[in-house]
Amino acid sequence: MQTRRHFINTALSVGGLGLSGAALAQFRVEISGVGATQVPITLLRYRDEDKAPVAVSAVVRADLERSGLFSFVDSPTTGLDDTSRPAMPDWRALNVDALSAGSVTRLADGRFDVRYRLWDVLKGAELSAQSIAVPREDLRLAAHRIADEIYEKLIGEPGVFSSRISYVSKAAGRHTLWVADADGEQAQVGVAGPEPIISPAWSPDSRELAYVSFETKKAVVYVQDVLSGKRRVVANFRGSNSAPAWSPDASQLVVTLTRDGSSQLYTMGRGGDNLRRLTNSGAIDTEGAWSADGQFIYFVSDRGGGPQIYRIPASGGNAERVSYQGNYNISPALSADGRYMAYISRTGNSFRLMLQELASGTSIALTDTNDDESPSFSPNSRLIIYASRAGGRDVLMTTNLTGRIKTRLAIPQADVREPVWGPKLR
Repeated sequence: MQTRRHFINTALSVGGLGLSGAALAQFRVEISGVGATQVPITLLRYRDEDKAPVAVSAVVRADLERSGLFSFVDSPTTGLDDTSRPAMPDWRALNVDALSAGSVTRLADGRFDVRYRLWDVLKGAELSAQSIAVPREDLRLAAHRIADEIYEKLIGEPGVFSSRISYVSKAAGRHTLWVADADGEQAQVGVAGPEPIISPAWSPDSRELAYVSFETKKAVVYVQDVLSGKRRVVANFRGSNSAPAWSPDASQLVVTLTRDGSSQLYTMGRGGDNLRRLTNSGAIDTEGAWSADGQFIYFVSDRGGGPQIYRIPASGGNAERVSYQGNYNISPALSADGRYMAYISRTGNSFRLMLQELASGTSIALTDTNDDESPSFSPNSRLIIYASRAGGRDVLMTTNLTGRIKTRLAIPQADVREPVWGPKLR
């Protein structure tokens, strides 16, 4: 696996294509662990969804299941939909806290009208209702947005099911950068070619991906529009150009360049303008990551003798060390709520996912595996996607912040790596 090697080797390559094609590789999802508290919910099949190309209620249920925060109570009851008035005492007798039902209707113009309702069974009150008219290709997105709303109403924080992820696969000597729904479905090709691809990074508005290419036999940073496939070069300086990361306001990128000798951090405008050197050490400084408030840039450096995580003001200044547990820590990722840093720590020959609370500096291990890499937070800061190995191949995993709920997403016959979780779709 490549990410943990970025510290000593940032060269890569890629062949460019526009975003195209539905996924040939679909994810298999396996869930282990449960939440400490689960909401008992009944989610009925939507009326007439069998006449649509997507079983909307099944997508909603799968989304909620992956969170680990819901227990599903099946019921033989049929005939309920978004127009119904459920008899709440009957549902309370089944120990159900929440109930949801809906319908899917094909409209004359070919679109589908997706409707749903969510009831609080204990209070006997309606919590939410929604009607979404979408083209057939957006039925899964409609389902993800319904799952987001149910999650937020019952858990009290935003869901992330309508967000997207990006990752890199390798199969038959071909490297591909994919863009997919958060559940891994509907994956589309962003970039593909015979050379390796690493370091994809979503822009905060989810419209662009930065990545590094070696298609000209030289490491170059590109920014590509996700919808159109159009791209621009933002870093093509002498030496290696690597590890792009966006500022929270999308106005800047931090990159690692060797233009002046060793690997150092530089900031630049989103178009590659206004280049400014940020670090000035004789060490290797790489893997920059912005703090949620944009005030600091976290990075990896061997200035103390071995790779550790430091931070430096985004405006420049003195760097301070922030990782102290263990003698080899790399790949910092910061949560959007500003509370946590995920990173990879080596213990012996094992590379494991760690979580550090920034306020206290306390770190815990989230995994007991040996080959973890590339952590990235979900938009609501409650989940982390990362790459690992299982069954002799590279896979993608998600975990919650306790490490108790893990989801495996594996693409058949392809090694996958470099996952990054994009912002929630607007």
